[in-house]
Amino acid sequence: MSTLKARITEDMKTAMRGQDKPRLGVIRLMLAAIKQQEVDTRTELDDSTILAVLEKMLKQRRESLRQYTDAGRLDLANQEQFEIGIIQDYMPQALAADELDALIQQGIAETGATTMRDMGKVMNWLKPQVQGRTDMGQLSGLIKAKLGG
Repeated sequence: MSTLKARITEDMKTAMRGQDKPRLGVIRLMLAAIKQQEVDTRTELDDSTILAVLEKMLKQRRESLRQYTDAGRLDLANQEQFEIGIIQDYMPQALAADELDALIQQGIAETGATTMRDMGKVMNWLKPQVQGRTDMGQLSGLIKAKLGG
């Protein structure tokens, strides 16, 4: 079992013992998403793949949060915000703007990217290094700006 999955499972047990039902519900959702991915791929997930699953969950919740806020449904928006907070507890430390900028510069240099056509190369080079530590949509925008897009 990966260390991240073990940590999530242990936190589930702690939430059960403490009768923290809201937190327990979110942790169970996370474990269900991980288990579903394991069933779909017929493999046990490693930490990086689990991070990708959690990142997808975060993206979905951020989008829901935006929609609920726009619709004036603060009760649902608050629930999404709570779930985002729990899931983010399991994500690695976010990259600072200067760290991200340095990685983008390094990626452009390593791949020899000069135009927007080379953006895919840069994204592929950066993805393993920034996964779970930055928003990929934001990263895409930063790379476009650097490559003159």
